[in-house]
Amino acid sequence: MYYDALKTFVTLVEVKNFTKTADILLMSQPNVSLHIKKLEQEFQTKLLLRSPKYIKITPTGEILYERAKQMITIYEQTRRDIEERHNTIKGELKIGASFTIGEYILPSLLIDLQNDYPELELQVMIGNTEEIVQSVQLYKVDIGLIEGQTNEKELSVHSFMQDELFIVSSNKHELAKKKNLTISDLQNQAWVTREVGSGTREYLNHLIRSNGLKVKSLLTISSNQGIKETLIKNGMGLSLLSRSVIERDVQHHTLSILQVKNETFPRTLSYVYSPIMKDKKNVQTFISSLKQKWPTS
Repeated sequence: MYYDALKTFVTLVEVKNFTKTADILLMSQPNVSLHIKKLEQEFQTKLLLRSPKYIKITPTGEILYERAKQMITIYEQTRRDIEERHNTIKGELKIGASFTIGEYILPSLLIDLQNDYPELELQVMIGNTEEIVQSVQLYKVDIGLIEGQTNEKELSVHSFMQDELFIVSSNKHELAKKKNLTISDLQNQAWVTREVGSGTREYLNHLIRSNGLKVKSLLTISSNQGIKETLIKNGMGLSLLSRSVIERDVQHHTLSILQVKNETFPRTLSYVYSPIMKDKKNVQTFISSLKQKWPTS
């Protein structure tokens, strides 16, 4: 098993010093050198360029560095899973969630989980859909919640909720006062939207392309709240946002939904995980709670 050698290599690459690496890993400096030598013999390549003044990673070393971090994560996760008592839901659960889900949908489930499993330590990372998929791939999170699907074949993707997007504006916008809106009314409008990599942005891009809409201007903000504040305070611009994001603002009459004739904008919310996480008890518990809260037809 090359765990110790890989751990040594990753640590050395990150601290760039043999003495510090030995201190961190509680081993002698010759042992650090021996681990690196074994790896270079195993892969028949030079992993590091060394001199009295610097340590520089080679191109093949870069490849091993990225893979080694994943292998170490898998090994340590496996060890934790084996040690975990079968009859107790406890320990860490790292959840990744896209902004819309993490800020407006997930909190109610987190409260349920805390009440049901007080020993379960929940950690939530929020990012856009693209970032969450990447975090799942790199094992930075145990499971991710995203808007739509992903084309990453090595991941397991399952829908858990149907969501609907709405075109919204300030109450002061000219279209907010117009009845019987059609797609043509959306021509040459200013839009305020999420960043590239967001599931909501991807949907808006599809809406614009598929309907041949010309865009007057495009303002990108990587925050749903930032988008809403911009619409409200500016009085201009349109946005495409989830029902969960705008529900309270519509009730308080600070934003208006623009109902476009014969048009709806549905999408699917999904959970995604690496197959290695499938049998992790905490992940199974989370998925079970997710399905119970939002049962799909």
